[in-house]
Amino acid sequence: MRLSGRFSLSLAAAVMILSGCKEAPPLPKVGELLVKIGHAAPLTGIQAHIGKDNENGVRLAIEEANAAGIVIGGQKIRFQLLSEDDQADPKTGTIVAHKLTDAEINGMIGHLNSGTTIPASRVYHDAGIPQISPSATNPKYTRQGFKSAFRTMANDEQQGKLLGEFATGQLAAKRIAIIDDRTAYGQGLADEFEKSAKANGAIIVAREFTTDKSTDFRAILTAIKGKQPDVLFFGGMDPQGGPLMRQIKSLGITAIFLGGDGIYTPEFIKLAGDAAEGAYGSLPGVPLEKMPSGIAFRDKYKARYNRDIQLYAPFCYDAVNIMIEAMKRADSVKPERYLPELAKTDYDGVTTRIMFDEKGDLKGGAITLYQVRNGKWEVAETLAGTPTESSSTTTLAVDDRG
Repeated sequence: MRLSGRFSLSLAAAVMILSGCKEAPPLPKVGELLVKIGHAAPLTGIQAHIGKDNENGVRLAIEEANAAGIVIGGQKIRFQLLSEDDQADPKTGTIVAHKLTDAEINGMIGHLNSGTTIPASRVYHDAGIPQISPSATNPKYTRQGFKSAFRTMANDEQQGKLLGEFATGQLAAKRIAIIDDRTAYGQGLADEFEKSAKANGAIIVAREFTTDKSTDFRAILTAIKGKQPDVLFFGGMDPQGGPLMRQIKSLGITAIFLGGDGIYTPEFIKLAGDAAEGAYGSLPGVPLEKMPSGIAFRDKYKARYNRDIQLYAPFCYDAVNIMIEAMKRADSVKPERYLPELAKTDYDGVTTRIMFDEKGDLKGGAITLYQVRNGKWEVAETLAGTPTESSSTTTLAVDDRG
């Protein structure tokens, strides 16, 4: 029996809703070759604001590539985004990875969290799919021997080392307490920070842990208060960092609060309220205003989505463009053909000049420290070297963000 046009349309809409799609992807035109770019991040739940920011960065790069009419291997290319919600959960992340490889993606951007990226990376490696993470910073990701794995920002070894030096140097901390959320990201960053802080003469007076679902930290904070730390370091994301900051202030703890890139978001300030004042957070890379094309990216992101960048969108945007440039150099969209070109990347991106070392890590990524001043994040200091000096820890010029 032939369905009516109206019924067919309703059925199609129902399928889209059940499958989680909000809009139908553009179909390739006659003569165009469809190239699927995968993406995964938490698109629901307490980290969804960061996951959607990642997805927006990927989508913006894909839309621009389609508008440019790119030709590879003699065919005009139509890029299609296949985005999945991994819920920041390692098991779900692996399921999503299998789903995307089964869909025969040509390349993968993500995942957001280290805890999902690391287990999923084996799936992409086994399927021969190149993967670029714009935000997973745990060193293990690129130390598994997978030639398919790359990342566009500094890892936790680089970040943790500089955070430890910042705490003991610029903040003059002698006694430090550490809390982490026991995720691959939070614990990994805290471990590297602790190692660096100890090497620079600090005493770790407490090492506590929570989870990435908790919101009540009073018990561990009460135990820490008696240790009288100069600095309290948190390894985790903003859904925990904000409430943690509130409770630190309510208990009268006077330690300086320091965290990694997971708390450097507008949401942290929203969740912490007035208690956020004075807190320090970090982000791999130079400030947006100092990025090669940071201002232009900020403006077009705001024009496209009518919202401000949350965190990692510029790194996602660069990751897509790096992948497309590798395809163009290889004159092929086949993963096995363009993967060797990814390793040779030398690309002037929005965030920095991007080159990879033999592991797939970004060479010499900078780290910027920010502080909450008058209710907004302001630049405190930028540390690290140039893209060609991966071991450098040269201090760059300090600039305030208006």
